[in-house]
Formats: sequence, C-alpha cells, structure tokens
Amino acid sequence: MIRPTLAVVAILVSGCFTPTRAADAIIGAYYPGGSAARYPVSSIPADTVTHLFYAFARIQDGRCVVVEEAGAHFKALAELKRKHPKLRTLISIGGWEAGGFSDAALTDESRKRLVSSCMAMFFDTHRGSFDGVDLDWEFPVYGGPKEIAARPQDRANMTLLAQEFRRQLDALAKKRGQAFLLTAALPAGRMQSAGPYDPARSFDLKALGQTLDFINLMTYDMGTAFSSVSTFNAPLREVPDDPLPPQLRRYNNVEGAVDFYLEHDVPADKLVLGVPFYGRGFRVKDTAHDGLYQPYAEPYTAGDWRDIKGKLLGDAKWTQHWHPVAQTPYLFNAGERVFVSYEDPKSIGLRAELARQRDLRGVFMWELTGDDDERSLLKAMAAPFE
Repeated sequence: MIRPTLAVVAILVSGCFTPTRAADAIIGAYYPGGSAARYPVSSIPADTVTHLFYAFARIQDGRCVVVEEAGAHFKALAELKRKHPKLRTLISIGGWEAGGFSDAALTDESRKRLVSSCMAMFFDTHRGSFDGVDLDWEFPVYGGPKEIAARPQDRANMTLLAQEFRRQLDALAKKRGQAFLLTAALPAGRMQSAGPYDPARSFDLKALGQTLDFINLMTYDMGTAFSSVSTFNAPLREVPDDPLPPQLRRYNNVEGAVDFYLEHDVPADKLVLGVPFYGRGFRVKDTAHDGLYQPYAEPYTAGDWRDIKGKLLGDAKWTQHWHPVAQTPYLFNAGERVFVSYEDPKSIGLRAELARQRDLRGVFMWELTGDDDERSLLKAMAAPFE
C-alpha cells in the first residue's frame, strides 16, 4: 500500500480513506512470532506483502505483554521497514485462547490503562517497528474458548476499546506527523464453542466499521471441531448439500460472510478477505461421499499448505477432489477414513478474485509461514491485484 502523504494523514487515521484499485490494495499477512526460528523476519516477502500483522501480543494484568524474544523480532521488523518503506506493520493483540480482554475492556479506566500500556510498548519502547494495532478478541460475549472470561457487556466494551485505541493513535499521529492504523480480525464461521454463532451478537459491526481503518474478515474456520460433520474450512459459496440449518448455511461460506458484513453496514472498502494457508481434517465414521458431510470421531491435524503439499498430495492413499460449488479442493484417505479440506493456488486465486470483484479492500492470509518455498499461495493471492 502506498504510504499516504501528510495531507491525508488526518483522513486515513479517522477511518475515512478509500483506496483505489489495484495499486492501493492490501495484501496482508499474519506472521506468528513463534515461527521466527525457521522463518526469520528477514525472509518476509515485503516486495509483495503490503501489511504485516505480527502475532501476537497478549494481555496480562490489564496490560500488553510479549514474550522475551519478541524484542529481537521487533528490531528485525524495523530493519525490514527501512529496506521496504512502503511496508506497513501492525502488532496484533489477542488470538484464539488469549484471555484478558473482557476484564481490560470493562471500564473507562481499565481501557485507558490497557491502551496506554500498548502505546508505550509498541510506539515508544519499540518505536519504528510498528505502524498500527490489530485487535483480535476471540470473542466478546460468547463463542470463544470456554475457559476465557466473557460478559454480555463485552459487545459494547469492544467498541469502546477500539475507540480508545483510535483516540490515542490519532493523538500520536498528530504529534508525530504520520499515520497510524487501527484494524481488527473479526469472525465469519457460524459454529463456535457455544454452538451456532452470530458475529453481530459479539460485535457492533457498524460502529467498528466506522472506527477501524479496515477489518480482516476471517473467512475461514467454517469447518472445525465445533462442526457437527466433516466439512469445508472455507467454502466459496453456499453448498445446498451442507446439512447446516439454512439460516447458518447461508452465511457459513466466503460469499455469505461478505454479504453478512455488508448487510450490517460495513462498507466493502473496509473489508479485507481472509484466506487460510492451512487445512482442516476429520476422522470420519463412514466412507460415503468421499468423507464429505459425514459424522466424525475426532478432528484430524492436517497441517498447513507446506505439509499438505509435501506429505499428502503425492501419496496415492489420498484421493484428490474438487467441489464445483464450494470451489475448493479436498482429500480423502478411505483406508484411514480421513477427510481433509484445504486450499491450493487455484482456490486461493478464486477467493482473491472475489475480493477484487466485490471491491473489497484487499486480501490477507493466516498465516505466512504456511506457504511453500515457491510462495505459491501468496503469488496466487496477490495476482488479481497486480
């Protein structure tokens, strides 16, 4: 993404900047700090990636914290940014199984304390490493890990927390004469830990659309251990054969998730479409329909694209399939009764093309280190915006 001039800083940080296609399209990448040993920061393809989300900072005692080795990663990010001045980097706070949000967002005082601690750490102590903050609260009110605290007032408090980040980031932008971004990763999957799930019960989507610079729409994890049958991780379209109830099935796909957010007054140019660089698997109880939409005994760890390409695609025990409606590949091992849903360059390209056709802000992935050495998925993801 082209770095804005100072003349548009105020517009950008207030959340009103609209990009033009395709030069300003977002090609976003989540980068897990725990992978730095095998995939160092210096290897990040900053010539293709426009926005990098470092995952994760956590919340402890109401303040932002990171693991000890993160400091070295942040220095490497600053060096990467010096070599690639158009790269925008954001610290992502939270993630699945990350607690502390509900308590930290509970009062005006606790929100100010959390935000101030994050600002001090990422924009003072590690000044030059980050251009913004990405909130990944999974999830306010309900739907997240059952051991994580959640409250009915979380929905309103998430908005207030985002507004406090917006206020402090805007103040810093005015002081330093540069833009700082505020984003959030928001869910699409309709089955979560508590069963049927509605993102609008967790988040005030319209208010967040007005506060955030953009939303990373997690259009994946639509078929997980919370699903009742083996199913697709990120089907492009609604599949009539999917046994989900129609009111859930309508939105439990990439197109449907986009429509849901648009129906809740989030502008298209505030949405960045998510694609998974990993698979989901199920050990099914029946071999019918090549394992699709079958009851299962347990989830199966499919791994990321790198694993699937290297270990499964060349193994004759795994038959390869393509679903014409879901527009996604899948694998079935009849002998072991294992079904695996995954994405490949073709399906990733189709999802990125959908983002372009629907005039969304761009596309992002979880996560960068899951790609192969040729960066096949990243190239397919970026191609529609070149």
